Amino acid sequence: MYQLVRFLFAESSQNLKRSSKRKQQKKTRVSMAAPRVVMTQPQLVTVNQLQMSTDWSSKMCDCCEDMQICCCGLWCLPCLECQTASEFGECCCLPLLGPSTSLAMRTGVRERYRIQGSILDDCCMLCWCYPLIWCQMAREIKKRKAGSVMHVQMA
Repeated sequence: MYQLVRFLFAESSQNLKRSSKRKQQKKTRVSMAAPRVVMTQPQLVTVNQLQMSTDWSSKMCDCCEDMQICCCGLWCLPCLECQTASEFGECCCLPLLGPSTSLAMRTGVRERYRIQGSILDDCCMLCWCYPLIWCQMAREIKKRKAGSVMHVQMA
């Protein structure tokens, strides 16, 4: 009887060793799996932008240059402000927060498009010519967006 118990104990311990060894081998096989192969190659993307001047593309009083913007600024200035902010990539409600956001927006337009000027100029313009300045910013953003061309070519 003692030998039978010893035999069964030895068999069960060997089975445990084998099963743990199999688990180890499975883990090793999983971790040594073949690396993923890239099936598609990245595409070549070129961006051509027209070189724009470092000045505003239109003067402050050139409202008749784009009648759609002019009419929107004349009859519904808050609508023009919200649309312009949205086209610039900001929250459309930004201009409704107050005049200081208009100053930040104009400064942001100047900085992004590398237009010469100063924050003092921006502040003075916004104080005395608020609707005209929003029309100018809308025209500038519209022209700069139309001036950037994107080509995608397959490599």
